[in-house]
Amino acid sequence: MRKIDDLSFEELQEVILKLKEPKFKADQIFNWIHNKMVDSFDEMTNVSKKTRTELQKEYEFTVARIELKLQSKLDETKKYVIKFEDGNIVESVFLKYKFGNTACISSQVGCKMGCHFCASTKNGFIRDLTAGEMLKQIYLIQKDTKEKISNVVIMGSGEPLENFDNIVRFLNIINHEQGQNISMRKITLSTSGIIPNIYKLADINIPITLAISLHAPSQDKREKIMPIARKHKLKDLLDACDYYVRVTGRRLTFEYILIKGFNDSQEDAVKLSNLLKNKLANVNLIPCNYVKEANIQPSDNLDIEKFKRILTENGINATVRRELGSDINAACGQLRNDLLKM
Repeated sequence: MRKIDDLSFEELQEVILKLKEPKFKADQIFNWIHNKMVDSFDEMTNVSKKTRTELQKEYEFTVARIELKLQSKLDETKKYVIKFEDGNIVESVFLKYKFGNTACISSQVGCKMGCHFCASTKNGFIRDLTAGEMLKQIYLIQKDTKEKISNVVIMGSGEPLENFDNIVRFLNIINHEQGQNISMRKITLSTSGIIPNIYKLADINIPITLAISLHAPSQDKREKIMPIARKHKLKDLLDACDYYVRVTGRRLTFEYILIKGFNDSQEDAVKLSNLLKNKLANVNLIPCNYVKEANIQPSDNLDIEKFKRILTENGINATVRRELGSDINAACGQLRNDLLKM
């Protein structure tokens, strides 16, 4: 049975017309599902019982629940373990900033990319998430916090561009005016660099922010911590990035996790400056989280500041990501891994 909350607005319109119902019913039903965030047809009080009964014959809702919630004592960050009806779990995070509330969501159960610094890849890849399951993470967070989400980052477990079709469906639903109506410009998608799908994303020209997980200034270093780099070479990745900027006119973000003694030297900073020179891009410097399985350590604060200074002196716009929820393992994958061991 297909999930009703996985249908695009246009698909829902087609369903309603096949039932020989007025077209405006699609607006009502879509609004109930994606604005009011109901979990059943019975809650749609202004939709006739006949229509609801017909829909229930072929459609059901995505089922998910909050399995565990952790609240940071340092800030207002909340971390959620969300469980789906097949028993699989993912992590989502609520982050409070001055510019608005952000939901960080997962796009897959587990991850196959194998990045050494990331906990979410340690238990392997299980499956893609549907658009409805990605939406459900946001809806559950909003219901729990009773606060509106204004920004979305697709940076939890999984590689979003390996789940391309579901991601595009998710983006179109979350942006729809009858739903959450979250601006595409307030959505960030992070990719380890799936080159063919960066070109595809550029060609459909959805105005989201694309963040590239770079993490090293050279091909050889990138390969050591990101196995995907062996298939998708750094030079080819940068060519795809240039194409994306040229087609969309959108500034890119390059994410750079700083690992003590590996990619945080002044020489690395100079190489990164040369690599990104004259590109329409920001660099987001991220002190790495300690991942016990990988035995990596975050860079010292002094080295991070030196690294940033070299970038800015060379004309590269760079910021250091503010760490939130450090006391509740807010980085993706850490909590899920602990639960899977229990």
